[in-house]
Amino acid sequence: MAPTHLPGAAWLRWLKNRPLRIGVLTGIYLSAVMTVSLICANRIPSLEPYADLRNWIFHSLFVLVALIPVAAFRRAPWALFTSSASGWLVFSLCYGLAGFYFEHLQTRLNKTPFHMFLLGVGSYAIVAVAIWVWGMASVALTHGLVQTHHRAPSSARPNE
Repeated sequence: MAPTHLPGAAWLRWLKNRPLRIGVLTGIYLSAVMTVSLICANRIPSLEPYADLRNWIFHSLFVLVALIPVAAFRRAPWALFTSSASGWLVFSLCYGLAGFYFEHLQTRLNKTPFHMFLLGVGSYAIVAVAIWVWGMASVALTHGLVQTHHRAPSSARPNE
């Protein structure tokens, strides 16, 4: 089992599948960033004059955390997709739960938890396919596309 050097990974040692473990951790991290940003935006009125800066910081942090599966599996597109789909599932479930506590969250963002899940998985799928195509293109450029021509067996040649 390959080690996972992310905070909180010790809690998920029971997950033997590394992409699943990193995905669940990423989903927990994304949920934490979302929760803290919602609390700062809705429950701390002293941060209201700095709303643009606050939102920019949380958006940047969200994108950085979302890049964890991409950094961990930059050469394994299927592991990247598995990891990111599991992480985005955890995040979407937490987003749905946050909609109960923050009343107008889903109407203000105009996204249901399922819609949010599809957006995230679709984005990661595009990244995984791009990495896969890039890998195939780099192998093709390295090894070339020229095929060797073999002579046909003597039984297949016309009578001379």
